[in-house]
Amino acid sequence: MAKYMLIMRNTDDSLKTMTETPFEDMLESVGRFNDELIKAGVLVAAEGLDDPSTGVVVDYSSETPAVTDGPYGETKELFGGFYILDVASQEEAVEWAKRMPAIPGSKAEIRRVPGIDEFPQDNEWIIRERQWRERTGQL
Repeated sequence: MAKYMLIMRNTDDSLKTMTETPFEDMLESVGRFNDELIKAGVLVAAEGLDDPSTGVVVDYSSETPAVTDGPYGETKELFGGFYILDVASQEEAVEWAKRMPAIPGSKAEIRRVPGIDEFPQDNEWIIRERQWRERTGQL
């Protein structure tokens, strides 16, 4: 099994459609999908994100990082939420993404989440992280 992140990306049009969709309808369709993921035993985490206008960006282009308030960037550069699934393959993650209730025009980017076992186990920082994960019940 491997973890994959499904990153939901929106366009200006899909965001507009989403804001016009009754909140209860959105909750029901997403809730049904989440329930399928839970029943299949593949859901690790799922979160939506607040409006980009409430966020900030830390830009590391200069020696001193600069912080700017949102909104920022083009809509296509932003993502609105994510799922982390523990599935057998990228193909299985894609199949789940195809079933996700999404607004037309939006997209889902799918990327594998490397596990801690893939890093050098004799590295001091990996050892510390593994100890932290064990203490917090994440391993």
